[in-house]
Amino acid sequence: MAVFTQGTPCWVDAQLPDLEAGRRFYGELFGWTFGPGRDDALAADALLDGARVAGLLAKHDGRMPTTWTVHLATRDAVALAARIEAAGGQLVMAPYPVGRSGVRALAADPGGAVFGLRQPGDGAGDDGFEAVNRPGAFCWMEVYTRVPEAVDTFYATVFGWLGRQADPAAEGRDGAFDYRVWSPPGSRPGDDSAFGGRALMTGAFPAELPGHVLPYFAVRDCDTACATTARLGGRVATPPFDTPHGRIAVLHDNQGARFAVLAEPAA
Repeated sequence: MAVFTQGTPCWVDAQLPDLEAGRRFYGELFGWTFGPGRDDALAADALLDGARVAGLLAKHDGRMPTTWTVHLATRDAVALAARIEAAGGQLVMAPYPVGRSGVRALAADPGGAVFGLRQPGDGAGDDGFEAVNRPGAFCWMEVYTRVPEAVDTFYATVFGWLGRQADPAAEGRDGAFDYRVWSPPGSRPGDDSAFGGRALMTGAFPAELPGHVLPYFAVRDCDTACATTARLGGRVATPPFDTPHGRIAVLHDNQGARFAVLAEPAA
């Protein structure tokens, strides 16, 4: 049974109008196979070489967004939900039990970015990641926001995340580049402990795009992933570009869910 550090990513899933279309798309893009979802008959666990790496869910309500959601680990979802509201966040879905699988909730930060909470239950093991940071698996999360000060304070207060501002010159950006890298409490902030970051939504983002959490999946070749996405009916939102951490692109699947891919630099 995996044990996840409090407040760090422990799962990611996508709510899709067509579950079977999602299976076909991600099965070819990432090489996933699928088993039955633990919490819902209209769900599927994505497997990479037999290890659980993500979930696909059929939307119960057409009014819900087609989106990926990153879930954060907690030992007490009810207490954490109270801290979220006290710190200026909102509960989208209050904590609710999921049989022996634990407790779930959905919340939003002060900028409107939605994330999940997952408290493990007393079943035969929690339903979190069994593999990360390898091609086809989750590797990073980013919170995009237009209110960086409020969001930075929120996550530090609620989760104890340790932040450090990225150096624009080291990232190959101009001095206006505003990016905060997050590490879990009790760690030494740096690349070795970082699990995600906060990015500023500038005027380059469409005004109708709200604050959001963007999950990253590792791939062997970023350009190939983009070509495959387009061939399967998805689209490339941000074409591949190089960073000191690898080659990145932002994509939409064939039903509109937004995610990013990262190919690490060659050793």
